[in-house]
Amino acid sequence: MATVCLSNPKSFLPSLHSSSLSNLTVQKISVKRQLIVCKAENNVPSFNSLIISKRSLSISIASSLLLSLTGNGLFQANAAILEADEDDELMEKVKKDRKKRLERQGIINSSTKEKGYLQDLVYKLSIVGQAIENNDLSAASSVLGQSTDADWVQKVNSAFNKFSGSDEEKTEIDSFNSSLFSLVSSVTKNDIEGTKTAFLASASAFEKWTTLTGLVEELKGL
Repeated sequence: MATVCLSNPKSFLPSLHSSSLSNLTVQKISVKRQLIVCKAENNVPSFNSLIISKRSLSISIASSLLLSLTGNGLFQANAAILEADEDDELMEKVKKDRKKRLERQGIINSSTKEKGYLQDLVYKLSIVGQAIENNDLSAASSVLGQSTDADWVQKVNSAFNKFSGSDEEKTEIDSFNSSLFSLVSSVTKNDIEGTKTAFLASASAFEKWTTLTGLVEELKGL
């Protein structure tokens, strides 16, 4: 708070009518000294103000440090919780995948007859592919037959259903059967280009299906 030193500045003015030059000089010096002292007192902060300022600064620094440490602690705790949850989810997924693989492998190992049907399909596709490459559609027809209702086609589809579980696998089965129908139809019509296209589509769908089911390692000639 500023100190009021000159309540009435006019009282310090000399009386020009009655004072001598020396008295005027003395009064001027006195006024200057008082002004200097007052200015110095107003500009110097009080001891109590310094103590309060230091205390406030310490509290501010301590509070900031505490909030920083608390924030970091909460962040690390939340990160640890999320990481633990992710680890649990990953482990659970690994367990489920392993269980599915074991179940699938058990079905494959115990389904000798169905694997035989699929192995026969591999041989048929190999012969048909070679016949089409040689433009010998009569040889291809003798292997495929005249209809997709043939006995070997029914056996292949029973094997497909035995080993398929996912929608993706069933989609590949549908693609194979559709392409096989086009293949038999093209061979019957003696359509070389249509036969080649249908054969490639059939072979591709079958290969994808064996990869999805894990049978690609069980069948020879793939």
